[in-house]
Amino acid sequence: MPAPYSYDLRQKAIEAVKRGERKTNVAKMFNISRNTLDLWLKRETQTGDCQAITHFQRGCRHKITDWERFRAFAQQYGGKTQKQMAQLWGDNVTQQNISHALDKIGLTRKKKRVVLNSNGHERREAL
Repeated sequence: MPAPYSYDLRQKAIEAVKRGERKTNVAKMFNISRNTLDLWLKRETQTGDCQAITHFQRGCRHKITDWERFRAFAQQYGGKTQKQMAQLWGDNVTQQNISHALDKIGLTRKKKRVVLNSNGHERREAL
């Protein structure tokens, strides 16, 4: 996602409109769209400031939020498929939710093959 315009630029553009400059000319002068300028003016009217909105949530909310409980669950039921894990977890959790949660806590679902080398020591290889 691109970074928001600077607060300084927003203030200068709004001040130019308040001085009586035409919105179209201000938009061209600051190389912004007319719609962007209108949104800044609207935000300033509603809130008293034209600051960029911050701390909004990106993406969807996680259905699984108790990460310690999920870690213990993943250790206990790690041998099951993600679909089976979703059924065991409940709370309308899907296989995709389990997949994202496993990724979030850093567990891989890739199976590893155990190979004995000439010394008799185990070596794990990804399939």
